Amino acid sequence: MSVAAVPAPPANSTRRVLLASLVGTTIEFFDFYIYATAAVLVFPTLFFPAGDASAARLQSLATFAVAFIARPVGSALFGHFGDRIGRKATLVAALLTMGISTVTIGLLPGYAQIGVWAPALLALCRFGQGLGLGGEWGGAVLLATENAPPGKRAWYGMFPQFGAPLGFLLSTSTFLLLGGVLSDAQFIAWGWRIPFIASALLVLVGLWVRLSITETPDFQRAIDRAERVRLPLRTVLSRHAAEVVLGTLATFATFALFYLMTVWALGHGTAKLGYPKEAFLLLQMAGIVFFALGIPVSARWGDRGGTAPAMIIASACIIAFGLCFAPLFVAGDALRVLVFLAVGFFFMGLTYGPCGTLLAQLYPVQVRYTGASLSFNLAGILGAAPAPYIATTLAERYGLAAVGAYLAVVAAISLGALVVSRRYLGTVSEVQPSTLR
Repeated sequence: MSVAAVPAPPANSTRRVLLASLVGTTIEFFDFYIYATAAVLVFPTLFFPAGDASAARLQSLATFAVAFIARPVGSALFGHFGDRIGRKATLVAALLTMGISTVTIGLLPGYAQIGVWAPALLALCRFGQGLGLGGEWGGAVLLATENAPPGKRAWYGMFPQFGAPLGFLLSTSTFLLLGGVLSDAQFIAWGWRIPFIASALLVLVGLWVRLSITETPDFQRAIDRAERVRLPLRTVLSRHAAEVVLGTLATFATFALFYLMTVWALGHGTAKLGYPKEAFLLLQMAGIVFFALGIPVSARWGDRGGTAPAMIIASACIIAFGLCFAPLFVAGDALRVLVFLAVGFFFMGLTYGPCGTLLAQLYPVQVRYTGASLSFNLAGILGAAPAPYIATTLAERYGLAAVGAYLAVVAAISLGALVVSRRYLGTVSEVQPSTLR
């Protein structure tokens, strides 16, 4: 009597994989950016005591930084299940965590209603956003790269990276639309809540797409061969500590540049240089197009010459850009500011496009979710969380040249880490599963 063979799970189509990785990160970054925009435009007056406007803005930016503290926690938590259970289920859980936190922010009362509980609850929800994004990004990158054919890892890996500019464009256009149809009083009173609450619809779309995919081939092979490790985080820290440090420093400049060009630039441009909020958001939206253009350029370089060399070139460009901060970011010259934003965002695309693939290449499949997520999110703490605060302080005390010097130093650190990391890339396939247990 013959035994019927168990049918293999259907392979993911290229379109389904790329859509699932892109849609999820777009939603996650949309949620993340609407907070960033509101943290500059709304939260200082709504969730903090009236008085010193500069102090309120700095306090609001401090809650913005909370998410970057939560992101490594999310990478460890979701990375554990991503490396133990699978990419698909973990991505769904991360998306739900982010979505619930974002919707809750849209329902919170302000300082005038509940006092100090308002900023406390805001910080708690922001922590939830960071927790979800900490688990989201790594899984989305692995969903793309672990389904990629040979020679196209960086090209596939760029699709979740497109979620950053798309999410930014979506969030900024939403705020611009609301600002156009509502008065300032209406926007402060209740209009800002609309994108937070409406994000629930986007989360449902993301869940529908992700529930339709199957496990990645790389991880499925690890399951079939019983190669999974019991505690991925312990394995990463004990066996791959050098990769964690190098991956973190390699993406240091990526985070610092992006949040200087978005959160800090918006605050400085409107509060110090006198540009109207709507006008500056339009300039940023134009600049973000160059961000999107830089991603495929660097991804193509990454597949042809290696991800580390592509990011080394991008880091050198960022160093040069840092020296041009003061001459370009000026009051009363929107065209020069547009050039400033376009150049900065394009270099951001150059460094961001291949960074997910580079981090995935540093780790073997058994701990790849945890390792890549941890490096990426530790870089978020190091590069992004303090960047708006440091830049605001430097600009007020020493001028814009000091902000540019700060960025140049950060980029130089990333460049050095990328040079060293080249010796670790391309060796993960040689790691035997028995050494990971």
